[in-house]
Amino acid sequence: MSVMFNDEDIRVEKLQLGPYGTNCYIAVCNRTKESLVVDAPGEVDRIIKSLKGTNPKYILLTHDHMDHTGALTALRSELRVPLGAHALDSSQILPAPEISLKDGDTIMLGDISFEVLHTPGHTPDGLCFRSGIHLFSGDSIFPGGPGKTWSPASLKQLIDSLRAKIFVLPDDTQIYPGHGEITNLKKEKEEFAVFESREHNPDLCGDVLWLKS
Repeated sequence: MSVMFNDEDIRVEKLQLGPYGTNCYIAVCNRTKESLVVDAPGEVDRIIKSLKGTNPKYILLTHDHMDHTGALTALRSELRVPLGAHALDSSQILPAPEISLKDGDTIMLGDISFEVLHTPGHTPDGLCFRSGIHLFSGDSIFPGGPGKTWSPASLKQLIDSLRAKIFVLPDDTQIYPGHGEITNLKKEKEEFAVFESREHNPDLCGDVLWLKS
C-alpha cells in the first residue's frame, strides 16, 4: 500500500493487486474517516487491511473487466456496503449493483464529493471518478496514452470522451489510472497535442501511445 496524497481533507492510497498488478484505490475523508474503494482486482484481505481505522461506505467500479473485479464478490461480502457501477455493468454483476451510476452523478463521502464521469471507449461502461484535483481514471487514460481499444471506432469514442470529460479539467489534476503509475493532466494534454498534430492510419486502435503512435 502506498499513500499517494494526504492532506486535511482527503487521503488517497494505492494497492497493486491480483495477477495483472491492477491498481485498487482507497479514498478516505480525513474529517469523518469515511472511506470508499475504487475497483477490486484481487487479494481481498489486503484491501480489508488497508481500510482498518476507517468507515467504509462504498465500492466504486470503473468497468467490469475481470482484472478489476477479481475480488469484487468477496469484498462485497466482507464490507456489505453499496456497489456503484454504470448501468451497462448491471447484467454482468451478481447480485446487481445497489447504485446505478451515470454521467454527472455525485457521490458524497463525508465532506468530500465525487463526480461521476462516463468515458466510454475502452468499454461502453467506463467510468472515472473525480474529487477536486483527484481523478480515478480506470482504464480510460494512462501515462502516455488512452486505454486499449479493439476497433478504430472505439478509439475515436475514447478520444472523444477524453476531450469532452478529461482534457477540460484543470492542468494540476492528478490521474490515478487502473494500471501503472500516476500522472498529471498537464503532461497528458501536452502529449495528446503531439498525437493530434499527426496523421494516423485509419485502422489505428489497440495500445496507442500519444508520442509514438
